[in-house]
Amino acid sequence: MLKWLHMKLVIGLGNPGQVYLNNRHNVGYLVADKVKNLTAKKTNVFMNDSGSAVADILKKYPKTSLNDLYIVHDDLDIPLGQYKIQFGRGPKDHNGIKDIESKLETEDFWRVRIGVDNRDPNNRVLGEEYVLEDFTTDERKIIDDVVDEICKKLATL
Repeated sequence: MLKWLHMKLVIGLGNPGQVYLNNRHNVGYLVADKVKNLTAKKTNVFMNDSGSAVADILKKYPKTSLNDLYIVHDDLDIPLGQYKIQFGRGPKDHNGIKDIESKLETEDFWRVRIGVDNRDPNNRVLGEEYVLEDFTTDERKIIDDVVDEICKKLATL
């Protein structure tokens, strides 16, 4: 079978701009920057508008099946240091993913869900505020290890 028929396309979600660089919301960009031997792109729009950016990227790769599309994003349903790679299943509430599902008119694509939740259970910051905060130094070490693991895993799927 020809290689291009099964080209994996990895798209990292995040927010553009230097101010958001180390935000929890931008963990998808970290994977897109680090993944090797795969086609990896980053959206160039704010998280809630991810659908149009993903659709535009897909137009540049018309032979890519949705079965070979991997959307990488932060997930508050998963604790920091953990991740899930699932087809057609996403977090309960993620506006970037909702926008992608709306624009693509399907839920049938892979999600690489990276856990970023490390909130104090006794003093929980609202999710929409928390994801726009930077990782602490200790959290970033954990995330860097998770990103390395995900990159290895994506290369073997």
